[in-house]
Amino acid sequence: MFAMINLNSQDLSLFEKELFIYKNDTLKYRILKPLNFDINKKYPVHLFLHGAGEVGDDNELQLTHGADLFLKKENRINYNSWVIFPQCAKNDYWANMVYVPENNESLVQMKKKNTVNPSLGLVIKLMDTIIEQNNVDKNRIYVSGLSMGGMGTFEILHRRPEMFAAATPICGDGIEEFAKIYAKKVPLWIFHGSDDTVVSPKYSLKMAKAVIEAGGSPKITFYENVGHDSWNNAFEEKDFLKWIHSKSKTK
Repeated sequence: MFAMINLNSQDLSLFEKELFIYKNDTLKYRILKPLNFDINKKYPVHLFLHGAGEVGDDNELQLTHGADLFLKKENRINYNSWVIFPQCAKNDYWANMVYVPENNESLVQMKKKNTVNPSLGLVIKLMDTIIEQNNVDKNRIYVSGLSMGGMGTFEILHRRPEMFAAATPICGDGIEEFAKIYAKKVPLWIFHGSDDTVVSPKYSLKMAKAVIEAGGSPKITFYENVGHDSWNNAFEEKDFLKWIHSKSKTK
């Protein structure tokens, strides 16, 4: 289910280890600076939310999936940006949801009290801080996430719908009623494996339907004969980063 990191330590070291501290809470994250960083230029920001297999406190596991995509030289040249990989704490989830695997309609259900979970709350505060920097293009803030991170992607969209210019949730799920908050504001490209038995593809279909009914126009890709690791297919899409970086809140 979870692939091993296939990058050498020198590559991974390009993602600098950082800590974001808010009151008594700490968020560990890794950040990749733009290639040939110029303090006088403004760059897009790409937030990446990992899956449940990468929770912890080592500030390393979150790079297991996706880091290699952003480290490819051609991608760093063509889609030069800040890239942020936060790590969700143990015993926490990105999305503030109750997980009900036996439910046939939705894998996740909203808690009675719709408050943000600690880890995602820190991510939101971190992003609020980062986008205020002078070398950040506020019109080109993006979010991607896989599995639990796909659920976190839908979650952060309804909590900060004005922040993002594009979102790519992979094999995730979300709360339908919140889709109306971001459906018309944020372009989505939703991915899922048709044979996923961990997070059923019907959940992505459910969210796509909710976005469409709320007036949005999502892009949807399902992979035949692919299980839960559909992120590998998504990252191999030649237009994955191209599509994302074509989006701007000014368009």
